[in-house]
Amino acid sequence: MGANDQEKIKIAREYFMKADQGRPDILELFHEDAEIHFPKFGFGFGRNSFLEMVKGFEGVLEYIQHDYKSLTFIPSADYLIVEGTSQGRMSGKSWAGGKTPGGRFCNVFKFRDGRISSLHIYLDPDYTGEDEARFRWGKNRQW
Repeated sequence: MGANDQEKIKIAREYFMKADQGRPDILELFHEDAEIHFPKFGFGFGRNSFLEMVKGFEGVLEYIQHDYKSLTFIPSADYLIVEGTSQGRMSGKSWAGGKTPGGRFCNVFKFRDGRISSLHIYLDPDYTGEDEARFRWGKNRQW
């Protein structure tokens, strides 16, 4: 990995830490015209669309904590793919990636001029496994 890859990884780590802490200065990591994608939210354009996406969790998300040790970084040109797990609590129910249905994720970051120009987040937004009716593969699954 080159120095540029290390810088992308540093910014991504900072993103996860600021997200977990609910810090508004997370927006400084994004370009003004950043593209944001999150399941069920769809696409948002502009750094403030990140805040719009986060607002969908108001009143239900008690906390989220990404497991920084589990993060796998895969750099490629302007992109950085990050796989990992999270744990948290939403609406009184907890989740932990690797132990419950929710909590595994893959983020695709694109960078321009040292900032995040695009962030696509791939995960099952049913963090706490409440959508039991669509668990089609029985009860004995590994997470």
